[in-house]
Amino acid sequence: MSRISRYFLYPLFAIFALLSFSSCTSIKVNDYANETPVLKLSDYFNGKILAYGIFTDRSGKVVKRFTVDIKSSWSKVDGVNTGILDESFLYSDGTTQKRIWTIKEISPNHYEGTAADVVGKAHGRAAGNALNWTYTLLLPVDGKDIEVQFNDWMYLVNEKVMINRAQMTKFGIYLGEVTLSFMKD
Repeated sequence: MSRISRYFLYPLFAIFALLSFSSCTSIKVNDYANETPVLKLSDYFNGKILAYGIFTDRSGKVVKRFTVDIKSSWSKVDGVNTGILDESFLYSDGTTQKRIWTIKEISPNHYEGTAADVVGKAHGRAAGNALNWTYTLLLPVDGKDIEVQFNDWMYLVNEKVMINRAQMTKFGIYLGEVTLSFMKD
């Protein structure tokens, strides 16, 4: 092999190997299909729930701590199982925030959600004890709202406790992560 062809082929092999490896590590919600307890949003998010969370920047440093008081209920609206999650956030710096989700189970284990600060619709899919929830959020930063993408993974630990990890990106660039622990009354 000539020196010039090695110059072009080795980087191509490296890129191909990297892409192959990254596609093999992609987690799918069906990977959790046999895990228990089974997560059904209308069962878990029904009543009062407290959540405790942190936001870590891309270096892993905790930059925000917060609690969330959630009041939730479900009912049939036009024949569709629909939940309202009324979330009240209290941050460690004393600031507060409110988000009210409307979540619809559009088919078994498939969900759509809306909230005032969510761009378009959130989409979720559950299997076993896990839910993958993706959406674009308007995040207030220095007096402006910026659009950031969330990739949430929720894992039901038992009937009272659920853990949530959410990666936040903008233009595909990793910004940080939100970690939450939900505790049901």
